[in-house]
Amino acid sequence: MQSCAVLLNYWCAVHKPNVKLKKNIMTKTDSINSDFAILLLRVGVGVIFILAGWGKLTGIEGTQQFFGNIGIPLPVVMAWVVAFVEFVGGIMVLFGAYAKIPYLLLAITMAVALFTTKLGGEFSAARLDIMLLLTSLALFFLGSGAYSVDNKVANR
Repeated sequence: MQSCAVLLNYWCAVHKPNVKLKKNIMTKTDSINSDFAILLLRVGVGVIFILAGWGKLTGIEGTQQFFGNIGIPLPVVMAWVVAFVEFVGGIMVLFGAYAKIPYLLLAITMAVALFTTKLGGEFSAARLDIMLLLTSLALFFLGSGAYSVDNKVANR
């Protein structure tokens, strides 16, 4: 963002010498909108992972069998790990509580799901997994935003 402001300042100095731009062109409204957008992403991703994790937890035998059928090592253990990561990670994402770790773990879970079950098939089967992978990574880099437990803890 700052490099864009530098380029605009340079352009204005060359083409319109009397026009100066502020160093930081992001306004308070932009910041509020960005924080609200992050909140919306967190709510969507969090709810999806909570429901997916709950489904795995309540049907753990089926999840274990499925993991064994697709060749995931230690299917009994990994089914519990994935179910826990999705359910608890989804709750942490929803509230933005210590969320950097769940963002990364959920992204890894989606990458494994894509590579083990979705690649080679129809794109329509992989759309949600791709979107959840990319959104989890984006949230990892963006952080949890102002409307989060992480922000409240940091501002103590």
